Amino acid sequence: MKLGVLTRVLRHVSLAEALDYLAELGVDTVELAAGNYVGNDHCNPDVLLDDQRAFDEFRRTLDERGFAISALSCHGNPVHPDPAFAASHHQAHLKTIRLAQKLGVGVVNCLSGCPGDRDGAKCPNWISSPWPPEFSEALTWQWEAKLIPFWRGVASFAADHGVRIGIEMQPGMSVYNPATLLRLRDACGPAIGANFDPSHFFWQGIDPIAAIRVLAPAIYNAHAKDTKVNQAVVTVDGLFDTKSYTDVLNRAWLFRTVGYGHGVEVWKDIISTLRMAGYDGVISIEHEDNLMSSDEGLRKAIAFMKEALLTTRPEQVWVV
Repeated sequence: MKLGVLTRVLRHVSLAEALDYLAELGVDTVELAAGNYVGNDHCNPDVLLDDQRAFDEFRRTLDERGFAISALSCHGNPVHPDPAFAASHHQAHLKTIRLAQKLGVGVVNCLSGCPGDRDGAKCPNWISSPWPPEFSEALTWQWEAKLIPFWRGVASFAADHGVRIGIEMQPGMSVYNPATLLRLRDACGPAIGANFDPSHFFWQGIDPIAAIRVLAPAIYNAHAKDTKVNQAVVTVDGLFDTKSYTDVLNRAWLFRTVGYGHGVEVWKDIISTLRMAGYDGVISIEHEDNLMSSDEGLRKAIAFMKEALLTTRPEQVWVV
């Protein structure tokens, strides 16, 4: 396994500056944001697909510093009920897939998106209960009329370009847990897999270890991001929380730098189970901790993950 960083947290500096900084921290692999919600500050497909000189300079910036790209990220909502919004995010996906092929990058990370509850809806509608009956009817419509047809098309396009899609399971989107990920994969084929990010599982009460075992071999990418649950709030109001992420004292849970939600033994177990499940790729640090600066968060996450990571394989099976 290797350790990487999703460079969106360093979007305030140039790609060259971000790479130089990460090299000083002992990292040589990056996941690059290429559009939609995550922006494209370091990797703009509109430029890199159409301007060969810009592409060559981009490639040179990485190669001269010895960096590899583990994945491109294009998290958006391509099934949004607003047709213009959906089309914009869909086009960004397609361009990111084309750029991944050009770069020789095998995975593009996305969100599933979430449709409205019917044609003509104005906003996405994340349905989290089967009752009243119209909820179940709307959920069936979302999957059968929107999600499955859309992602079948994207899966075919990705497969034609030698790229796999890593869906990040996140509440608010139609795919938010292993069951919904596998439902989409079963309907659309093996080009669809998982971007495994345990931070979204911790606060839902999902055991990441059990999730890995269920998702294998559909895990195409993995993030290192933690979550801390505030039990004092959860005891009163439960886990679902619409307060701002900046309301750090009063939220039911917060995204944290790895090690500040769960200890190293938990992360060693996650890493070991990923290897058991057949995933031996890059673990990409994603910093979204509102209690730490990006510099402190990255430095602590890198040091923490270097202890947890398995970087070599056994020469032989020691016990049979």
